[in-house]
Amino acid sequence: MTLLPFLAEAQAPDGYYDGTSTLTGYALKSKLHQIISEKNINWHYGDLTNFYNQTDLDKYYDHDASNTTILLDIYSEIPSGSDSYEYTTANIVGSASAEGQGWNREHMMPQSTFNSNYPMYSDLFFVIPTDARINQLRSNYPYGIAKTSTTPFYTFTNGSKINTNVTAGSGYTGRVYEPIDEFKGDIARSLLYFVVRYEGKLSSFNFYNGSSAANDTSPLDGTEEKAFENWYLAMLLQWHVQDPVSQREIDRNNAVFAIQKNRNPFIDYPEWVNAIWSQTPDAAVPQAPSNLNVAKTSAYFVTLNWNASPDTDVIGYKIYQNGVLVANTKNTSIDIDHLQPSTAYQFTVKAYDNGYLESSESNLLSVSTLPNDIYAKDLMITKYIEGTANNNAIEITNKTGHSVNLNKYRLSVQFYSGTNYYFPAPFELEGTVQHNETFVILNPNAQLSCISNDQSKFVTAAPQMTFSGSQYLELRYASQTVDAMGTKDMSNYSTLGNVSLYRLNSVKQPTATFNLAEWQNHEIDYCENLGILAATDVSILNENDFSVYPNPVGDWLSVKGRQLEKVQKVSFVDASGKSLMQENNPFKNGNSWNVQHLKPGVYVLKMDHHAVKFIKK
Repeated sequence: MTLLPFLAEAQAPDGYYDGTSTLTGYALKSKLHQIISEKNINWHYGDLTNFYNQTDLDKYYDHDASNTTILLDIYSEIPSGSDSYEYTTANIVGSASAEGQGWNREHMMPQSTFNSNYPMYSDLFFVIPTDARINQLRSNYPYGIAKTSTTPFYTFTNGSKINTNVTAGSGYTGRVYEPIDEFKGDIARSLLYFVVRYEGKLSSFNFYNGSSAANDTSPLDGTEEKAFENWYLAMLLQWHVQDPVSQREIDRNNAVFAIQKNRNPFIDYPEWVNAIWSQTPDAAVPQAPSNLNVAKTSAYFVTLNWNASPDTDVIGYKIYQNGVLVANTKNTSIDIDHLQPSTAYQFTVKAYDNGYLESSESNLLSVSTLPNDIYAKDLMITKYIEGTANNNAIEITNKTGHSVNLNKYRLSVQFYSGTNYYFPAPFELEGTVQHNETFVILNPNAQLSCISNDQSKFVTAAPQMTFSGSQYLELRYASQTVDAMGTKDMSNYSTLGNVSLYRLNSVKQPTATFNLAEWQNHEIDYCENLGILAATDVSILNENDFSVYPNPVGDWLSVKGRQLEKVQKVSFVDASGKSLMQENNPFKNGNSWNVQHLKPGVYVLKMDHHAVKFIKK
């Protein structure tokens, strides 16, 4: 295979990788995560079959560019000769007793890693068509170098095999699947994509599936940055080098981008693999962060901040609540939520470096939450659209008084099988939502007049967004119900079918028990102001705080806050930190700006010593 960096670099749209030029190491990895995680379209698992006719046709080995039907299966492809068998998408099967009986969808990172949850479950970059029998026998074994001194447990028709692991540096002695050399780089770059795309969730995945290292089939190590165990990472880096990016991968990257709206950065820029994972950690334990203090106290959350550890190789901080690890962050402040009112808590913070050496603890901070406050205790579902065909949308609003990390939130739906009610695997949210920010989860096939896929924070055809009005739907934090639409174990069509429901402004708290009296009923497909927070919905934190509305912003941005007339300078800053516009004495003649010229994305409005993040849609 021939390395074609000039082709690869030419494929990403202009500006797609803005903000990466000066970064290396895990900072680059996190920036790439931000880029490839934003504005995805997550499709239903069942949609992948037809998509493979765009992404995985064999136009490189046994067939030419005119091929419109034959799939390329990297588990059975014989690059130097005729394949033993071939498939079209019509040959999909559930299982097989021998090679050549049919194909099915293979998760290169086994779905047991993430409990088959969406959006991971249907991500085209690591879910590929392969022979069903090889897929079954691979099971959830990791990739690796298979032992050759004994007869393999299985040898397949193209030379790939399953046998005992002999990959250098590994303590894992179980079985591995070793693909042929032609596709080792393809697999490596797919798995490296996976740990970039789902950074922030990796530590919650199943990264230790066995009772000891010898039978631990998961190659994840539980970290968000390095992501893989040392032996596995070394193998992937080696495979990446020995089997460079091919034209097939470039073509597939572009085809998936057209469908899913994100890219595999290691196909576009192969050199980023070493730029991220070639760090040499030192042996020095970092110094502890200092001056841990509470910046804000509420009934359900506290905001903590601290002075950074002075060591230059520190990549993050671990926050302990009553001695238990509850969060980590790359910043020197964090909002700790889901606390109880009138309750005492103790916090400490540790720094960790790029070799995962941890500092000693910071000072111990004791905090007592307030008995009550003006904020919502959690996120709220504020709009529900069940309309014509696929016109399904959910709006969620943050009125908690703090930014909320979405990585533990799930959208769940209950279906009826004909004999019983059940919950399919949920759709996991991700990223961060600011106080007084609202966002929309939209079915990608929706044709609502007031919102598009580009204007929605999440776009998914996962089961959770295929509701028809009969289903019970809920927002969860981990396993706890936060807010609910409808009632479990019954048809809800009389209240949720063919209707748009808008939460009344008088409702200040989410509830696990649905109450139709909290909602205003609108006709089918009604969606006015969906995803827009009105000025009347904006709450002010204190006399020094400001809020942007609506957020996300359309053509005009407005600011609400006290003592606006005292603000001396305003500037607009993009996500890379570049200042786009400045104005002195900005509120002398009004409180709004025309921002029609700004491209869609995340920006910061700086007002003297304060800053407010907003989204331009």
